[in-house]
Amino acid sequence: MEDNRYIRFDWAAKRMLRDKANFAVFEGLITVLIGEEMKIVEILESEANQTAEDDKFNRVDIKARTANGEIVLVEIQQTRELYFLQRLLYGVAKTITEHVHLGDKYDQVRKVYSISILYFDLGKGADYLYHGQTQLVGVHTHDTLQINTRERDQIKMVTPESIFPEYYVIRVNEFNDVATTPLEEWLEYLKTGYIRSDTTTPGLQEARQRLLVMQMSPEERRAYERHMDNVMVQNDVLETKEIEGREQGREEGRAEGRAEGRAEGRAEGRAEGRAEGRAEGRAEGRAEGRVEGRAEGRAEGRNDEKLDTARKMKAKGYATEDIAEITGLSVDEIDRL
Repeated sequence: MEDNRYIRFDWAAKRMLRDKANFAVFEGLITVLIGEEMKIVEILESEANQTAEDDKFNRVDIKARTANGEIVLVEIQQTRELYFLQRLLYGVAKTITEHVHLGDKYDQVRKVYSISILYFDLGKGADYLYHGQTQLVGVHTHDTLQINTRERDQIKMVTPESIFPEYYVIRVNEFNDVATTPLEEWLEYLKTGYIRSDTTTPGLQEARQRLLVMQMSPEERRAYERHMDNVMVQNDVLETKEIEGREQGREEGRAEGRAEGRAEGRAEGRAEGRAEGRAEGRAEGRAEGRVEGRAEGRAEGRNDEKLDTARKMKAKGYATEDIAEITGLSVDEIDRL
């Protein structure tokens, strides 16, 4: 029902969850993931804390400090990134160094939790949630190393995983299960925007109260609906490009196969006789002609898809230059639409 629609988490993270009154939603997600109650005391500055309209497809970052002094990074990304792992590591390393001042002792280094919520295909993997942390394990004994450290003027033993960063990667589009656990309920909300009315999951109870679309002001609701339209158009453009890329790859593969086949055929034809070679050449020529005709037809079909995408983007108010960059059409072609 219209009245029961909830605001998408990426929009809420950018516009609403930075408000202290809404910390409970954010805390609930972290609590469910990490398995222990987390309390956020402040939202910290982050390089992707942007709110301009033209950043609607950028990643959304929330960087927060917990009551224990630990730092939580939450990133929400809509589009693919080739160097995802490298940037993930860089972001955590930068966060650690940003919060240790020159001259500080190393006891000021804080544990960082990195949570990535991804709405794109990251790579190969069957699960929707991946978790990684660093342990130092004996190569021969298989025991976990514990290290002496000072805390509150006492020497105590700690393990590396209690200090080193932890990484959580949530592949939203891979979740297709029936939600029966708190984590699955969160995945269901992240993917579909649905929150069950009887939920007791941390964070989702608060989300039901604070993230209803109907509670937004008319201006906020218009901005939110524009954002959703833009996400749909962007996804359509990306899907079109992916289809075209796959088709181009298949066509290149067929062309290479034909070239290899012709070379082999000519060698065999010379060995067997020029007469047989001429017959084979005519047959290959006819086959190539039919293939090229089909390829041209598919190319025209892809151009029609580009024109259709450009019309949609033009109707949404995109600039001609942006449409040309995304679709590959010329400015003159777009102006004639």
